[in-house]
Amino acid sequence: MERRGEGNQREVFIRALEGKKIPILTLDNKWYRLLTQESRREVAGLEEQLNALLKQQGRLNNEVKDIRRLKKKLMNEIVSLMDEAGQDEDSENARKIEQNKKLVEECNERLEARQDELLELPRQIEQANFQLMLATMDHCYDTMQENAENIREIGEWVSEIRVELKKRLIRKQEMEQLNSAIYAYMHDVFGAEVIEIFDMQYDSGEEAD
Repeated sequence: MERRGEGNQREVFIRALEGKKIPILTLDNKWYRLLTQESRREVAGLEEQLNALLKQQGRLNNEVKDIRRLKKKLMNEIVSLMDEAGQDEDSENARKIEQNKKLVEECNERLEARQDELLELPRQIEQANFQLMLATMDHCYDTMQENAENIREIGEWVSEIRVELKKRLIRKQEMEQLNSAIYAYMHDVFGAEVIEIFDMQYDSGEEAD
């Protein structure tokens, strides 16, 4: 179902977000507290997309670190082997040096590929985060509108109940005062013994009610 004025509302949100530094929503605990279970389900696709990009970024960063570590190890081995090999190009050390050089080239190619991906990922993460923020603003706006209506209705109900409560409290006070006057009159007219019998009948009448 399309929300009333959804297009104009979305345009207002987009303009409001222009130039703003939006935190990564799925890494922000405050963001999770804003959404109900229903709204979380509605933005689940965008949330999963953002998290997948963040995981990909983390994985690539770890791979870059591992490749650089391996490359450094290979380079150190090459330097050490060159000192030992001397001028003998047919030695085992010389063959190991050539093997390591090829591995270093492979490391460079792998590094370049992953760094190219890492250069593109921040833009993709920013875009996915932006779309998730827009969806969040839509749901927060709808929630606030619905809550405002419910708050108004509850406020009216509370006002009505308060008036009714006041009326009943006044009525209760009047009945208590009348009972007190009746009790005092009966006591003065009939005395303590008669009023004890009256009390029993009065209590029985309360139970009947």
